[in-house]
Amino acid sequence: MASAYSEAWIEGPKATAFYTRTYTPTDPPKAAIVFVHGFAEHVGRYEATFPKYSANGISVFAYDQRGFGRTVWDEKNRSKDSKWAVTSWNDQREDIIFFLAREKERIGKDVPLFLMGHSMGGGEVLEFACLPPSPTESLALLSGIIACSPLIRQATPANKAVLWMGSKAAMLLPNTIIDAPVNPDELSHDPVANKAYIDDPMIKATGSMRGLADMLGNGIALAEQHYKNYPSNMPVLLVHGDSDKVTSHQASEQFYTSIQAKDKHLVIMPGGYHELAHEPDLKEKVIEEVSSWIFKHLSPPAEGAHL
Repeated sequence: MASAYSEAWIEGPKATAFYTRTYTPTDPPKAAIVFVHGFAEHVGRYEATFPKYSANGISVFAYDQRGFGRTVWDEKNRSKDSKWAVTSWNDQREDIIFFLAREKERIGKDVPLFLMGHSMGGGEVLEFACLPPSPTESLALLSGIIACSPLIRQATPANKAVLWMGSKAAMLLPNTIIDAPVNPDELSHDPVANKAYIDDPMIKATGSMRGLADMLGNGIALAEQHYKNYPSNMPVLLVHGDSDKVTSHQASEQFYTSIQAKDKHLVIMPGGYHELAHEPDLKEKVIEEVSSWIFKHLSPPAEGAHL
């Protein structure tokens, strides 16, 4: 039986206060996850999911990303400079480096550590391993990377000219907020979860120009060029629904096929929409797949993972 989660506000890079949750197994953990959530959401949306990992003996540490969730909305505890959706890949990368080091110190050297992300966060964890400069010290802490419904390419890609203009505009007006709509009915087959998304006061269908340009541009760069940099000795698991209308499962399949990782595994969930954690007929299977894969990789950090 898993214990309840603990909450903490942690000062991270750029003196930013981050809201965090840790789900700790009753017994000493067999493994640990650092989880990176998706665009515009927050870790509270996984309160039915993370306890099931901790019940399996896997500790989960999750944080509301810079510009999202309580990290930006909690007026009492947030940093005074935190603003909705104001983020960048460089900042996200430094945040991941910080939290990996902190979590590894907390759990100890003998507990395998995994980096896991969903959607935008799924793209981030793959980009973390591929986009230069390589964070070699951080990668050396990991026993594997897990990407669920990663944003490598959009299911319906934006026009290339629009993306190009957006990237140029982001250089001039990085923190300008623009619309970034998502159809809630395309998130999962669970109408209750989709309604909760609509009603969630911490979710807005908007993003900053820099954050959106980095999110989409880095995914394309990952698909077209930087996949070549994926470390050959870093195990990776990709999980994607084949009916995802937000991010492209074909892009996940292409990434899986193209990388030179010696230990790679792809799970395509038939009929799965974007938020597999909320899919009524698939959410338990996703937890089983991820937990099983982790248990097969209970070894020291991948030797030469940074190469």
